Amino acid sequence: MGIIETIWQILTSPPVFIPLIFPGFITLMIVLLLLIWFERKLTAKVQMRYGPLYIFKAFGGAIQMVADLLKYLFSEFIVPKDADKKVFILAPIMFFTFTLLPLVAIPISSTFTAMQSDLTMLLVPAIGTLAPLMVILIGWSSNNKYSFIGSLREGYIMMTYEIPMFISILAMALTYNSLNLIQIVDKQSGFLWGIVLNPLAAITFFGTLLMTTARFPFDISEAESEIVVGPYTEYSGIVFVLCLGAPYVKLYVLSLFYSLVFLGGWNPLFWPLNTNPILPGLAVLVKGAIIMALAVFMRTIYPRYRLDQALRLGWHKLFALSILSVILALVLVGLGVL
Repeated sequence: MGIIETIWQILTSPPVFIPLIFPGFITLMIVLLLLIWFERKLTAKVQMRYGPLYIFKAFGGAIQMVADLLKYLFSEFIVPKDADKKVFILAPIMFFTFTLLPLVAIPISSTFTAMQSDLTMLLVPAIGTLAPLMVILIGWSSNNKYSFIGSLREGYIMMTYEIPMFISILAMALTYNSLNLIQIVDKQSGFLWGIVLNPLAAITFFGTLLMTTARFPFDISEAESEIVVGPYTEYSGIVFVLCLGAPYVKLYVLSLFYSLVFLGGWNPLFWPLNTNPILPGLAVLVKGAIIMALAVFMRTIYPRYRLDQALRLGWHKLFALSILSVILALVLVGLGVL
């Protein structure tokens, strides 16, 4: 019994429970399966795509997703002869790792967190910005002009969304006078949610969230209309799954972050959930799931932007909105709203 109790204590300790179980790897895998299934089902319903909508209808078309996964898992991983082999193999692994790593900085209640830091609000997006650099390495190491063009597109988009994203985060830091996610959530009691106090920052961050996760209409680096997969054209097998799965992981992480900063985190409107760390965590997960569902819904209604259109939106509109969100935050601070 002593060994079982020791194992249980280790598993339920925040530094292990959060990265491994909730909202970490195990929960992440379940959410990704449901999210991809939901995206395929919703897109099939709106766009009348035959496969996900009708094949094995009793299981909601999920069997096609299983078939695709098995195909990728058992496909041979081929390294091109002219590729930089070490970078070609390591870059996708690092890409997936850097998208997953920010989960350690996300708390699930006011007392349950894997990382005690006053800078967690900056750590989540800062660690996440390393992932696009791996995409550039992926395209460069493939020694393929289509892959390299796709990675350059990612580089252009990265410069477009990072500045408005961090400025919108700065606006919320000014609003709540803190960079600690736990303190920020605790200040959002009642109706003082970030999306209510500073809707400009909320809109800006959501737009940059779509950009950084390559959601429609911003999946420009992949460009499936050109019958290539952008930076990942030369990849196959399980490594290709890592490349395709990383944007979904980043969507999951940033959606949880969005729920903490803009949707009150574990603060419900009418009842307390802080008595148990699991219940506040579920509240954060449900709010994050709403953001994820809205992000994947974009696939059904928007065509892909051209690169120049995405850059124009980022610099002319999102950047301007982010500056206005800082001005609004300063006004709120001057008025003493919090």
